[in-house]
Amino acid sequence: MVMTALKEEKMNKIKDEVRNCKKCELWKTRNNPVIGKGNLNAKLMFIGEAPGYHEDIKGEPFVGRAGKIFDELLESLGLKREDIYIANILKCRPPNNRNPLESEIKMCALYLDKQISIIRPKIIVTLGSFASAYILEKFGLKRQKISEMHGRMFNVSNLLGIEKIISMYHPAVATYNPNMKGVLLRDFKSIDVV
Repeated sequence: MVMTALKEEKMNKIKDEVRNCKKCELWKTRNNPVIGKGNLNAKLMFIGEAPGYHEDIKGEPFVGRAGKIFDELLESLGLKREDIYIANILKCRPPNNRNPLESEIKMCALYLDKQISIIRPKIIVTLGSFASAYILEKFGLKRQKISEMHGRMFNVSNLLGIEKIISMYHPAVATYNPNMKGVLLRDFKSIDVV
């Protein structure tokens, strides 16, 4: 109980930092920063790339069409959002949902790094190529194309206790290509939630 209260205090500090952040230009066009949401003691942490339109309006991760697919993927594992923690590399929506810029990732990833150190998950699942590239490099693994590594598990050893990193396509891929939903479901089955 004391540990959870300490984690909440630290996470609230990050929320305040993000709300007041002006390191890049994205703060000027956002409606709401999207810090992250979920179980602060989760063994499983999902990391996406950046908020989209619906996330920016609501201030929560994965609430649009891709969020519905994400929920279905979680259900396929017998999980709910309360069981996991989800965050993005960027906390503010890039205009017109463009890809995150390298400079934005460099400035904003500091907040994600702090979130990872608070949550201390056993497994990190990256959603999309930008999230995968950032996390793989952070843990000293070779960066690859998402098409080559989706569904693959990487074993890691670090002081945070993270044991595995699994790269996945972003759930939004199934909103553009419905055939990808089967690929996402197969890849999600590689997540060992025990």
